Order: sequence, then structure tokens, then C-alpha cells
Amino acid sequence: MKTVLVTGAYGFIGKNLVATLEELSNVKIIKYGREDTPKDLENYLSKVDFIYHLAGVNRSENILDFKNGNTSLTEDLVNILKLTGRKIPILFSSSVQAELDNPYGISKKNAEDVLLEYGKENNTNLYIYRLPNVFGKWGKPNYNSVVTTWCYNIANNLPIQISNDDKKLNLVYIDDVVDEFIAALNKCENRNHDNTFCSIKRTFHVTLDELAKMLYSFKESRKTLTMQNFNNDLQKFLYSTYLSYLPENNFSYKLKMIRDKRGWLTEFIKSKEFGQIFISQTKPGITRGNHWHHTKVEKFLVVQGEAVIKFRNIQNEDIIEYEVSDKELEVLDIPTGYTHSITNTGKLDLITLFWANEFFDSERSDTYFKEV
Repeated sequence: MKTVLVTGAYGFIGKNLVATLEELSNVKIIKYGREDTPKDLENYLSKVDFIYHLAGVNRSENILDFKNGNTSLTEDLVNILKLTGRKIPILFSSSVQAELDNPYGISKKNAEDVLLEYGKENNTNLYIYRLPNVFGKWGKPNYNSVVTTWCYNIANNLPIQISNDDKKLNLVYIDDVVDEFIAALNKCENRNHDNTFCSIKRTFHVTLDELAKMLYSFKESRKTLTMQNFNNDLQKFLYSTYLSYLPENNFSYKLKMIRDKRGWLTEFIKSKEFGQIFISQTKPGITRGNHWHHTKVEKFLVVQGEAVIKFRNIQNEDIIEYEVSDKELEVLDIPTGYTHSITNTGKLDLITLFWANEFFDSERSDTYFKEV
């Protein structure tokens, strides 16, 4: 069992790290936050085997806050360790801005120097990560990152500001950061060539214009039902991040239900890469379909009720029948060149889930009516 201290445990990275560490059976966590005192810190450090030093100040109108929150706190931590003589490995979340000449960057660089000097003098293992823009759930808008701010604003119908469309961001996803931090706890960290700093293996690059377009497309997907290509990890992670900033009274959205004497039909979700999914309700005794396709293929899945699905190759008169029901879920593939139909043979409304490999296009529907 390892006992770890997490400073900044209630911040963006801290909350995500703690949530994952809590799922591990061999780790005990001590949390340090703004409400804790220097005496608390001294007490905590006497009990732990590893330190995640994540506490810090990212933004402030008072320049002294950077020094106090980043450099001075690190000095306090190191001074306590010197007094106790304990050689505890330290992981420090620094920033790529440590290479820049601004108050935040300078405070992070100074904190790095404090740790590097301490590590050299005391032969202590250090894991210093100069993180770029980190994005993911539980960030603080107008504080942690532009991704956090824009996700929050767009999800809450607030405007965003783009200073330079072509400015490129270097991003890392919070889950990758947490995975790397846990790897460091197990001495499997990803070190840079000079062996001084560690880094997150996977990074993403995107311009502000590309980022804005992606985030707005997530918002519009509720209307268009069209989703982005989630084979792209950046889009997948950004979508997960965006949804985490939805207002709690806006998790749901309504679908358009097309009703007629047969029942209703509604589209659920579309993707240019994946096709589309739609759902129908069919009343007892009613038949849908009696059409065929040249190229479009579909899958039928009855999730409520009983039905007979019929097929006929349009080149002959032989009819094939499949009886299906919700008693044993069974997917039917609809091959090209076969006219097909589905009939509700039960007493309940029939609910069927459909998948098609392409969007429905009224001008080129690839749908030709012919009785089975």
C-alpha cells in the first residue's frame, strides 16, 4: 500500500487524478487544498510515500499570487522535507510557459529550480512535467484553458472570442495526463532525452479556428443529428469534454417523430463515416418496407414485439421469411437486390431499430418500391 499526497487535490488536474487513484486498491490518498495550513502540510508529509505537487496559481491580476502559489509553496514543501530528512519522490506539474518570460512562467521555472536543487542535493527522484494546454472534464472556465472556456461558453449559449484564427494550440487530454502520472508512481514514467523532464506521450495540435468549428459542430449535432468522425481521438476527447459542460437542465433534446397511420419513425444519429440509426413504431398488423436498394444496406433489430421479415431477390419469385421477436434479439442484414418488408404479427406495438450505411438522400434515395 502506497500513501500519496496530492497538493491541489481540488483543482482541475487534482480532481481527475484523485478520482482515478481512488479506484486503485493499493493506494491511500491524502488531499491538500487551499483550506489546509502549513502545519497540515508538515503533518501530511510525515505520512506519505509519494508527492503529487499539483497546487498552483494559473491566472491572477496580482503578480505576487504567482510567486506565492507556485514558487513559495514549493519552497515550503521542500523545506519541510529537508527538516524531516525524508527522501520522498515528487511529481511536479509545471508548464511549457516555464520557458517564457511572464510572471506565471517565471514562477513555475523558479519552482522547478527549487525542486531540481533539492533533488540533486538529496538524491531524490523527481518527475517534472512541463504540461501544455490540458483539457477535459472538471476544468474551471476562464481559468484552466481556452478549451474549458469555449466548451462552457458554447454549451451555455455564450459568445467566444478568437484573437487569432491561425494560432495553433498544443493540447494534452486529462486522461492521458492522469495515466502518465500513475505510471510515474510505478516508476514507468516517460522521460525526455535529457532525463531532466518528463512528458505526456500523446499530444494534439489544432488551430483556434479548427477548435471553434469542432465545438460548434457538437452543439449543432443536436439539430442535424450528425456526429463527427470519432476515429479522430482529438474530436472524441473534445466531444467528451464539451458534454461535461452542458447545463444540468439541458442534458436532453427532442427528436422529430414522423407519424402516419402505420405508427412513427424517427432518426436518432448520423455519421458520414458510420451511416445512420433510426427507430420506428409499427402498429399491429401493419407492414413497412416492400422496397429494395442497389447499394444501400441496412440492419433490422426488433426490440419490442413480434414480426415477420420477408425477403425476395428481385430476379426471382422465391420468398424468404424470418420470424423475430424481443424474446431473443436477432439482427437481420438486408442485402442489396432483395426487396424486403417487416410486418407486425403481434398484439403490441412493434419497435424496431434500424441502421443504414448511408444517409437518406431524397434526391438520390436508392430506394425502389416492389412488393415482396
